[in-house]
Amino acid sequence: MIETVFDTLNAKAATFACEAAMEATGIKLPLMVSATFPDTSGRLLSGQTPEAFWHAISHAKPLIVGSNCGRRFKEVRPFLETLSQTVECYFSAHLNAGLPNAFGDYDETPSEMQGDFTEFAQRGFLNLAGGCCGTTPEHIKAIASGVAEIAPRLLPGASQDTHLSGLEAFSFAGKNFVNIGERCNVTGSAKFKRLILDDNFNEALDVARLQVEDGA
Repeated sequence: MIETVFDTLNAKAATFACEAAMEATGIKLPLMVSATFPDTSGRLLSGQTPEAFWHAISHAKPLIVGSNCGRRFKEVRPFLETLSQTVECYFSAHLNAGLPNAFGDYDETPSEMQGDFTEFAQRGFLNLAGGCCGTTPEHIKAIASGVAEIAPRLLPGASQDTHLSGLEAFSFAGKNFVNIGERCNVTGSAKFKRLILDDNFNEALDVARLQVEDGA
């Protein structure tokens, strides 16, 4: 379980380490990856959207992807919905009882969290439910009771489209034409090749940036 991910590069390093360890030991275990949304911007702390986060880690074929920690459910619900609608595996929400107050206590009550989880599950977004910071056995009991009779989220079919990710996701689906910036190519651009050989990466990035500004 790789949890509380706020930087996707760290998560990718962790999945690589897990895969290396499993190859070395000959023991194959399922992976669970869980992101955190620390504010209401809808992005991880490193700036990625939920869709871009999934496309950046999907190669690891995790069994479960979801969210834990972070802000109270009502503040991050749209981002959890987006992530649930994007991932092609099981989706989890094991969330905080809100953020700690000035005294270090958590204000979300078991009944409040139960209502949040019940509504979220009823809308078909949830496979796994649980609690993180501030949750007590009473919270977990209430959450479990709230989702016990609700059918789990159906797994979507695997996408056959090409999906890329930077800070935001990019999909080739539904596009008749995609302009590729070919100047970032040491065999196609003598200038770019010279910049790379000279370790002049800042000017090389300027080449890429100009292509993006021109529509690539």
